[in-house]
Amino acid sequence: MIGAARHRAPLAAVVAATLLVGLAVAVFPPSTGVPATGSAQTVELDARRSAVADLLDTRARALLHRDETAFLATVDPSADEVFRDAQRALFGNLAGVPLEHWSYRLDARSADVTGLHTADELWAPPVTLEYALRGADLAPTSRPLAYLFARHGDRWYLASDTALERQGLRTWRGPWDFGPCLTLSSAVGLVLGRRGGEALAARVLAELGPAVAAVTEVWGTGWAGRVAVVVPSGVDEMQTLVGPGFAVGSAAAVAVADRVDNGAARGQRVVLNPAVAPSLSQESLRVVLRHEITHVAARAATTDGAPLWLLEGFADHVGYRGGDVPLAHAAPDLAELVRSGGVLTIPERADFRSARTMDLAYQEAWTLCDHLAERLGEPGLVALYRRLAVVPESSASAVETVLREETGLDLAALTAGWREFVTARLG
Repeated sequence: MIGAARHRAPLAAVVAATLLVGLAVAVFPPSTGVPATGSAQTVELDARRSAVADLLDTRARALLHRDETAFLATVDPSADEVFRDAQRALFGNLAGVPLEHWSYRLDARSADVTGLHTADELWAPPVTLEYALRGADLAPTSRPLAYLFARHGDRWYLASDTALERQGLRTWRGPWDFGPCLTLSSAVGLVLGRRGGEALAARVLAELGPAVAAVTEVWGTGWAGRVAVVVPSGVDEMQTLVGPGFAVGSAAAVAVADRVDNGAARGQRVVLNPAVAPSLSQESLRVVLRHEITHVAARAATTDGAPLWLLEGFADHVGYRGGDVPLAHAAPDLAELVRSGGVLTIPERADFRSARTMDLAYQEAWTLCDHLAERLGEPGLVALYRRLAVVPESSASAVETVLREETGLDLAALTAGWREFVTARLG
């Protein structure tokens, strides 16, 4: 059983809704024009593009086949030592990562390369990394790379991945950019961590299979049924992986996705907070993982801007489901509100963003979804989620229409029933 004080900090605000981050840090200017077909400029561009594409293909094959010599041969020998050392470290750090796919996609446009490097020729086209983790990703996900290429004589090299930062173009960083990776795998996914973090990674792996099964039992089989959990080495790494727009301080974990294509979410990851996760009890860790994996399972059916009380409450319903934590311990702010004569209200989006109201908002959302599950049955709760998770929270009338059609109650009646439900559970 989890004590209220111990439980409150890590779990009252376990996460925000799944973030569709994309992390599109490298934004290149639009092309200023396409040379006329057959012109000398076109021939030159085609030759340059072919040479750099071959370079990137060589680089990808070297990574997949663990050929360090071939990989480092793609790096400009005249590049600064920091970059060359970083590339050598990158290759080594990826040794523990099970890659199903790794390739690069090249665009023909270029950023301004004036004065960036000494070479016979420079080129900075947009490059997209496409990669997939074996046992977790059903299809590759993509990330932007702000690469600068240099030609010396008749050979092209990768000269830098930071030179374009002054233009606001940044290379996406994966876990392998921060240190050597270790991977623990299971039939339902993997845990990608860092050397020195074996104990936490093993704890996560022990919960992964039961968590996926628990989520599937509620949501159904219409999702990948695989999860990649990343355990960063520090908060700075976590911030890089989840994006700069998310405040990671109080979150135990965050579920992120690259994008949703044709009803399938790409690049989904559960990222644990290294400042919080190691101190979680096993029961707390179980709740956190089931909460986050619920976001992963439901992501393709969820639209950004849907009611957060539904997204977070549903994830907490699955997270706490089957546990034996008394409500007064798991939801101390809600219990205090009821016992002091306060009035429960359906939390608004802003309530989940304020440190003052966040804990209570999560607890209200969770118990509201528990009440809906009791009234509708879990299949009914899932059906409500599928309908309401594509409705903008800002459209109050549309939200209420769906609630009335799925529950048979207007908002006032639903709220009254929820208050009675909570009061009865608190005894």
